[in-house]
Amino acid sequence: MQSSMLHPARVGLILTGGGARAAYQVGVLKAISELLPRGAPCPFPVITGTSAGAVSAIVLASHAAHFRRAVLAIDQVWRNFQVSQVIRADSISMLRAGLHWMLALLTGGWLVPSPHAVFDNTPLWTLLRRRMEFAGISRSLNRGHLHAVAVCSTSYADADSVAFFQGPPDIEPWQRAFRKGVPVQLTLDHLMASMAIPFLFRPVMIGGQYFGDGAMRQTAPLSAALHLGAERLLVIGVREPQGRGPVARQPGAEPSFGQLFGFMLDTLFMDQIVADIERMNSINDSIDAPNGVERRLRRIESLVMTPSQEIGEIARRHRHELPLALRALLRTLGAQGSGGRQLISYMLFEQSFTRELIALGYADGLRRSDELREFLRIERRSAPRAGVCVARALQEDQPRTA
Repeated sequence: MQSSMLHPARVGLILTGGGARAAYQVGVLKAISELLPRGAPCPFPVITGTSAGAVSAIVLASHAAHFRRAVLAIDQVWRNFQVSQVIRADSISMLRAGLHWMLALLTGGWLVPSPHAVFDNTPLWTLLRRRMEFAGISRSLNRGHLHAVAVCSTSYADADSVAFFQGPPDIEPWQRAFRKGVPVQLTLDHLMASMAIPFLFRPVMIGGQYFGDGAMRQTAPLSAALHLGAERLLVIGVREPQGRGPVARQPGAEPSFGQLFGFMLDTLFMDQIVADIERMNSINDSIDAPNGVERRLRRIESLVMTPSQEIGEIARRHRHELPLALRALLRTLGAQGSGGRQLISYMLFEQSFTRELIALGYADGLRRSDELREFLRIERRSAPRAGVCVARALQEDQPRTA
């Protein structure tokens, strides 16, 4: 497809967290890459990522000179994901972890130390150490294909939301209530800290402090992109706007631990971004009002992409793909039936699930291609039929037969 960019204002891309649900973001990025001419650079000079969204943020920043190539690299990882690439989920590892927790509980931590987390995510460290190219960020900055990139994390020492960012020297660090921006050379430690979901994964030490998942204290998820110079924001979320929620609607039925933990993750990853967008839109309305009191503020245009289908329901269809030992653990936690599908959807790093989410994001992106073209100021000369593209996306995920 032939098209050209029309010199838009600096656009920021915000990739939220969401565990395995972040595969949806890959599909949307894939659709955007097909709206641009081949060989086009990344259309997002400012990129911020939190938790699982930080992985895609780093890849896009490292390969900002070739957007489609960067998206293809992300797609290849997510399309072929397995839980064993994220955590040690074999029976022996799960049994050893269970015994550790039990002995620590029975002895009060005297015979064996208390565990640091439920899961051992050493495989994820290994995968990302092999795949990520952090040196590419400096190249993208030096060549002008990138203005700044940030990975968001949470400090356990001072309870601040910290945006570790890499960009030009003229971007000043910032300090606000419970949030700040710190200039660094981004490394794997920063990325893994952003993904260290509390209780599930071990926190990461950086500069003498321990850091965990970036969504925990992120009261203003849009803030980092604005501080880095973004003037318009594309937000790719991973929760359907009117999902049914993680707790089953059964009168009188007490929610299980698995349901409550799914509710916690849903709140952790989703609620703050929704609230911040509503707050920004309210400020925009004040600016646009004839006698608006917010004239000193600039209007921030935004576009939000969210799944058109309920991801929890998709996860329910694929839950049997999880390793047997992990399924047993989730069953013990009560993450079964309709009430536990939210928790499962965050843990389902299996290709059958991630491929369906990629296809969904791709289809949603093509369905809203006119909005994306207008927002990114892409001039369309000729375009493929959307129905053909959607059919191709679905065909890619069908099992091949000899």
